[in-house]
Amino acid sequence: MKVTIYTDGSARGNPDGPGGYGVILQYIDPKGVLHESTRSAGYKKTTNNRMELMGVIVGLESLNKPCDVEIISDSKYVTDAFNQKWIDSWISNGWRKADKKPVLNTDLWKRLLEAKKDHNVVFTWVKGHADHPENERCDKMAVEAALSSDLLDDVPK
Repeated sequence: MKVTIYTDGSARGNPDGPGGYGVILQYIDPKGVLHESTRSAGYKKTTNNRMELMGVIVGLESLNKPCDVEIISDSKYVTDAFNQKWIDSWISNGWRKADKKPVLNTDLWKRLLEAKKDHNVVFTWVKGHADHPENERCDKMAVEAALSSDLLDDVPK
């Protein structure tokens, strides 16, 4: 089954303000009917990069069987980590970057790797705020989640 997951993250007052993510999952069934669901949540104190990662994680964790997945994100942080093979280097270097500094957000990178392990995943970057309909919707959901009064304390590990 082919699933497209659109994601975006937002942080207000990055790095220590509230933030949120927005996710759209789409699947076209064999009859050509589009099925869509959305997810979003906000957190009291986070960063934009953590929210970008959470969007992808939540999208993948929403799948209940192995799928061919295209992740569409405006986050170079996320897409380049896989498309430029940074993550492979980080893992082989004990979660250290080329400059020997620790990789940030390793808790979420590890969670993302676990969430994608049963799927065939490709990452596609789209320019943010460039009138891409689903990206704009995800951005709106992420911002609304960040501004919500129902913010969560911390990203679950």
